[in-house]
Amino acid sequence: MHTLRKGFLLGMTFHLLVAASGTVLADEEEMGAPPESIPSPWLVLPTLQSSPKLGTSVGALGAYLKKFDMQSQLSMFGAAAQYTSTDSRVASVFARTSFGADHHRISVVAVGGTIKNDYDNFLGTGQPLKSEDHLRALVARYLYRVEDDWFIGTQFISTHYQVEGQTSLDSDILGLLGLTGFNAGGMGVVAQHDSRDRQDSPTRGWVLDFNNIAYRRGHDFDVYRGDYRGFWSHGDGHVLAVQQSNQWTVDAPPSAYAPVVLRGYTVGEFLGKSMSSIEVEERHRLAARWTTTLFAGLACLYGGEKSCGESANTFPSLGAGLQYILKPEQGIVANLEYAQGKDGNRAVLFKMGYGW
Repeated sequence: MHTLRKGFLLGMTFHLLVAASGTVLADEEEMGAPPESIPSPWLVLPTLQSSPKLGTSVGALGAYLKKFDMQSQLSMFGAAAQYTSTDSRVASVFARTSFGADHHRISVVAVGGTIKNDYDNFLGTGQPLKSEDHLRALVARYLYRVEDDWFIGTQFISTHYQVEGQTSLDSDILGLLGLTGFNAGGMGVVAQHDSRDRQDSPTRGWVLDFNNIAYRRGHDFDVYRGDYRGFWSHGDGHVLAVQQSNQWTVDAPPSAYAPVVLRGYTVGEFLGKSMSSIEVEERHRLAARWTTTLFAGLACLYGGEKSCGESANTFPSLGAGLQYILKPEQGIVANLEYAQGKDGNRAVLFKMGYGW
């Protein structure tokens, strides 16, 4: 989902294009609840985000949860919407499915909205910028389990993205930088290994995902991504998690460059031809339904005139969070986090799910 990124975080993490495998948590009877207790399949959660660049955003997420068979993972069908103090509006509908004894996984998300940004230092140019982005996009991915924990599949994206300056000066700056948005559609292939024990709050296992999108409608360019996530249980329910992410672009317009995606930064403010990042997170169990997180990360933009040897192209991040397990049998958590980046970049997030 990194392609749906321009200047706005939806305040929730669905991992729709990195579909996972695994088992669910213990059922209610194992946790001491009455055997006849049937958990509700519905999930409703308010969402919140606050950052210096985007102001404060509030919204809501609603979803229906279902397991199609005992071997398959949790499927989710829902919708979300957010409104910000900068008068930005974004809405999405999504589905994440697993069926056929987890041999088939389909993820789909449709997003639309108007996003207004107020940047202090846009793309490191030293120029302030106010922009208004109009976004419509549809993304879909299908994975098939070929053997053990290995999947292959395909993915598709269609996006209509337009950038407008809110003043004549902003429009001039956008024109000089070549940032006018784009209409594009593309397809790609996916190869994935996923041995995580469960999808929404894994405690062990690892996932390795390589994929590409070849855009051949409107603009001709390519995007390649590689993502590794590992999880190790230790102590009394604690989990150490590591993520290493990469995105490389070939012949892409500046609006489709790779973004810094670490928590604490406004997605779309810092772009480069390529991006690599690493993040480490400790998930500490406080009680049966409560956990806390500490995380640190570092991202780098490179390619063209950018290199990781320059401090202007490196982006550290530190943060902490508190989580409450909303649905123990499905492993779904409500997550409140604070993240601090450099140069005054920071964010407060209340959303569904861990950071990744």
